[in-house]
This record gives sequence, C-alpha cells and structure tokens, in this order.
Amino acid sequence: MESEVQRSVSLRANRKGGNYRSHNNHSSPSNSKDVEGGGGGLFSSGKLSSDYAMKIIWKKGFIRLVLVAGILWMLLILIVLLFHIWSCQSSYLFFSAICNKESKVYTILNTWGFVPQQHRCPIPVISNPDRIVIPEGRTHDQIIKNLSYVMEDKPVKDGSQPSPLFGGHQSWKQREKSFKPSSSMKVHCGFMHNGGADMDPVDVKYVEKCRFVVASGIFDGYDVPHQPSNISDRSKELFCFLIVVDEISLDFIKENVTVLEDHNGGRWVGIWRLILLKHSPYDEPRRNGKVPKILTHRLFPQAQYSIWIDGKMELIVDPLQILERYLWRGKNTFAIAQHKHHRSIYEEADANKRRKRYARPLIDLHMKIYYYEGMEPWSPKKSTVSDVPEGAIIIREHTATSNLFSCLWFNEVNLFTPRDQLSFGYVVYRLGGAFKFFMFPNCEYNSLFVLHPHTREHSSKVEWVKSLSEFKGNGSSMKESRGGLGLWTPYPADLKSVVLPKVVRTSKAG
Repeated sequence: MESEVQRSVSLRANRKGGNYRSHNNHSSPSNSKDVEGGGGGLFSSGKLSSDYAMKIIWKKGFIRLVLVAGILWMLLILIVLLFHIWSCQSSYLFFSAICNKESKVYTILNTWGFVPQQHRCPIPVISNPDRIVIPEGRTHDQIIKNLSYVMEDKPVKDGSQPSPLFGGHQSWKQREKSFKPSSSMKVHCGFMHNGGADMDPVDVKYVEKCRFVVASGIFDGYDVPHQPSNISDRSKELFCFLIVVDEISLDFIKENVTVLEDHNGGRWVGIWRLILLKHSPYDEPRRNGKVPKILTHRLFPQAQYSIWIDGKMELIVDPLQILERYLWRGKNTFAIAQHKHHRSIYEEADANKRRKRYARPLIDLHMKIYYYEGMEPWSPKKSTVSDVPEGAIIIREHTATSNLFSCLWFNEVNLFTPRDQLSFGYVVYRLGGAFKFFMFPNCEYNSLFVLHPHTREHSSKVEWVKSLSEFKGNGSSMKESRGGLGLWTPYPADLKSVVLPKVVRTSKAG
C-alpha cells in the first residue's frame, strides 16, 4: 500500500515537471527508486524535470523583461515629445537649442523621429509693431562690392532662337563664371532690352518711393487679390503693397472685384496697388510668375526690404513683425521656409513628375545636369537644413549678395524647368559659403497666411509628356520658344551615363 502511494506521488511530480511516462511502461522497483531518490546519472528523470522548469522560468522572465523595456522606451519617447512641445512653446532661452532647426540637438532629435511635425505653430514675434526698431543703414557685403547686369541680348548666330530674350542667351561658360563670387560682377538677371515685362510709366514712378515692399503676383487669371489682415497703421504707412499682374489677369480681376483708379492713373484693389507688366516674356504662365517672385529687386530697385507672397495667399501677420522675426533678429538678409515634405531636390523632382508639374523627361534632364555638376542628395552632413524650400514666401534685404543669389536662381529657372524649388538648393551649393540664409520651420510658414484655392487649375499639354519623342513632329509645338532653352541646347558633356540617385519617398503626401 505504501509503495502504491509513493508511485502515485512520484507520477504526479513527473507530470508537474513535464516528464510524462508512456502508459505502456510498467514501473519497476528500480524505476521507482530513480524517481523517488532523484539520483541515477545524467539522464535521470529528476534532473530533466529540474532543467525544464528552469528553462520555463527563464523564458517567461525574458519575455517580461522585453515587454517592460518596450513600455519604458515608449514612455521615454512620449516624455521627449511632450518636453519638446512644451519647451518650444515656452519662453525660456535655455530651450532655444532644442527648438532651433539649425542646431545639432534639433537635428539629432529630428533624425530619431522625436520631433513632432506640426502644421501650424506660434510665431515668436514682437507683439506690438510700433515697438519694433528698424535698423539704420544697410547690411554691408563682405565679398561683392559692385553688382551690375547684362542688359543687351546677343542672339545665336544660326537664328534658330528668337531674340532678344527676356533672360538673354546665356552661354554655358557665362553660367559657370557667374557662380564664382568676386568683388565686381556682371551677370545675366532678366530684363534684357526689348525682352518684355514692361511696366507702365505711371507705375515706374510710383514704385520709386517704395523702400519697404510687400509684393505678390497673379498671372493668367488664376487668382484675385486677397486683402491682408492684422496690418498695423505703421506698416500701412511704411510699406508699398504691390501686386504684379499680366493683361489677362488685369481683365479677370476687373470682372470679379472692384478696381479703383486714382487721379494719377494708378489701379487699386483695397490696399494693393496693381502693377501691370505688358508683353509677357514667356509662353508658360508659371514661368512668367517667377519674374516678380525672384527678381523683386529688379522690378523695384529702390526697395531695401521685400516680402514676397504667392497670389493665392492672404497675409495675416504684420510685415514689420515678419522682418523683425526673420531678418533683423538674427541679422539675416534672406529668409525662406523649409519644405514640408522634402529635403532633397531629387525627391522634389520625383514628386513633380508624379504630380505632372512639367514634362517628365525634361525634369530628369534638369536633374542629370545638376547631379553631373556635383549636387548630392541632401543629408544631415550638409550645412543646410534642407535643399528644398517652400517658395511661396520669400523675405529679403536687397544686398549685393542677396541680389546675386536671386539673379542666379532666376537664371536656372530661365534655362531649365520653371520649377524654382528644384534650383534653389543647387544655387546655394554652387555659391558655397558665400550665401547665407535663414530657413525657418514649415509650421511657422503655415502660420503667416491663409491659403485660398486658385480660381482654376493650371494645365498644359507639356505636363503630360512622358518621352522626348513626343516633342517631335506635331509635338514640337509643346516646346517653349522663349524659356527653358538650356534643355534643348547641347550640354558640354556626355550625360548619357549619368544615373540619378535612387529616391526614397519619405512622405505619402509628397
């Protein structure tokens, strides 16, 4: 009886430890002894039961450890995110390195994914525009002392291209030389004699008095002027609000909003003075829009400061506050926002092709030229926050260096595709450290304005082109006759072997 009880206890112990015996095996005295005593050698059932139990305990403990570590990591990320949001919205100077997009701390946090991507965020402006102190004099240039412009266009010898062109027939050698800053420079910068974009004499006289300018533009009737809000009386007296239009847009605006005419013949829509440009220089309306946008200093040569906003935007921040925040506070002469989705021009080019912003093969050719000339995709190793801006707002002091950059940027838009975001980072790269600018957070950019939809969407046949062969025969009419000629002029090197860097799409929206 005692032996049966011992066998029962032993069997339960084996089952508990996981060492099950076959029902066909009958327990012998020797087997009972092994179970009861736990001895008998390496393969004894007692040792197997003990090892198995330890493995179960270790495995469960490891799983708990992994789960606890994962929870702690998620809590750490949450704490960092909340701390970042709180610190950037607080007024403590200690946290400026965390919130400054140009700082190493910010770059590391952003690379690790710890920086929340906000659509809008508060802009740290001085609350009362009347208290803003305007700097005296002008910012002195360290390198460029004298900047002048080519004014007469030299036509090509074979007569294959119209002349004169607004942007001129810039040769590859002239283009290369323009990227080497020197104390005295003469560069192409649009506005060739008899090249188009002519301003009415009454407007020429009016803008001569404009030292501070808020400028905008409407071409091909895509928009109507949107009145800015939150403008102080001081800024209304100080700034000229100028909106550049072509003849099609002027007619469209007259049909849709009230246009008043003063005793000098000036046209007004609210606070905006309409500036008519006659004889559009390009076939492509988007390329025409780059003239006032990039060459603001050429249209309004007396202006010392300018703020450009696209025609579809309603400005909601006082312009004096903008100049103080983005230029004067940091002693900058050029400020522009970072693109919301892209940092590499090759990623931006890929998005342009997918969204049919211009002919795909011509965008590829444009990028091949840049890649051949040494323009690498953006990486954290670069000194710039990004190579791709949001170009809808540009804030400038019109210094010689700032003007040179604008000229060279426009020349690239004139030579290649009208997508100015593809050229911005390239010109920065070519000028090296000679051009300094402030690229501010995209969330601040979105807090400067209210975005209105276009009255209609732009569309042209060239945007649907997928192959260069489509430009042959009847498709030759899709070629622009006065812009983008660098895409059809033989490049002084073999680009056939150039393979563009692979694009990794970092954003679904991009």
